[in-house]
Amino acid sequence: MSQTVRTRPEGSARALNEAYDTALLDLDGVVYAGGNAIAYAVASLETARDAGMRLAYVTNNALRTPDAVAAHLTELGIPTGAGEVITSAQAVARLISEEVPAGARVLVIGGEGLRVALRERGLTPVESADDDPAAVVQGFGGPELPWGRFAEAAYAVARGVPWYASNTDLTIPSGRGIAPGNGAAVEVVRIATGAEPRVAGKPLPPMHRETILRTGARRPLVVGDRLDTDIEGAFNGDVDSLLVLTGVTDGAGLLAAPPQHRPTYVDADLRGLLTGQPEVVAGEAPAGVEGAAGPAFRCGGWIAWAGPDRLEVAEQGSGKTLDGLRALCAAAWTAAGDGVCELDGGKALARIGL
Repeated sequence: MSQTVRTRPEGSARALNEAYDTALLDLDGVVYAGGNAIAYAVASLETARDAGMRLAYVTNNALRTPDAVAAHLTELGIPTGAGEVITSAQAVARLISEEVPAGARVLVIGGEGLRVALRERGLTPVESADDDPAAVVQGFGGPELPWGRFAEAAYAVARGVPWYASNTDLTIPSGRGIAPGNGAAVEVVRIATGAEPRVAGKPLPPMHRETILRTGARRPLVVGDRLDTDIEGAFNGDVDSLLVLTGVTDGAGLLAAPPQHRPTYVDADLRGLLTGQPEVVAGEAPAGVEGAAGPAFRCGGWIAWAGPDRLEVAEQGSGKTLDGLRALCAAAWTAAGDGVCELDGGKALARIGL
């Protein structure tokens, strides 16, 4: 896929909930963390929905069923139906169903979400490598998943049974910090067998296809906290994205983003759905600056540019932290082109308050 390399976050004169018909929202790190709603999430989503924006919740976490996820969101104060939840379990179940006979047995290494999704596709979940499975599927099973489940997967995969994974996220946000995700569990089976799984979840096409099939979105906006799943998935699907800084991505990671990880918009949290986005404007570095490599970029009260060995930023007026970050993104991404910015951005991030 050939795409123009993004060199700065875009602006939007319209509020994002008016400019897009459907928000495709990640859950962990965006709407909740460790089961608790993230600040401003409930009120922001209620306002967006009341204004006419459709909400769909798109998660790589295959542990829970759509019914369970919808019930949890409703309990948090976000009324949600199961049909508004799309999981990587559903995406991988569709993928498997297209490649094995109808009613085939599938060895499940994971939680109830995988089993429900497989049954929805007419497949039969089984628990042992000795049950003659036509496929093995692995998804996040929670911290209580017994170690022996990985052995069952390894036995079957070593015999040549096709292996699928709902997703390969190495980490997952929790209420206590960052925990190992399904990708870490996939590595256990990979090391034991030397095999490679077929993966369905974000950022890969099967997940985007599942989402569009189930939502019918015409002008979707992907909203996420991870560059390597949410934002790359939007890039692969050629749709716009909003990165919120309530999950795993920090300022340093954003400045170093390669083209496929650069979001259309950047905001602090889900309140960003309800506003326009400030424009980042190219210009000249402040008077007296020597060694500026390329143009400077202004957003709000901040101006940023690339120096010889580091990113620089200066406040010109009343500068908001997020405007400074947007300006720094433009300086970093422009300097990097289609690569990764290697300039030191630590001091500049500290100056804007990150």
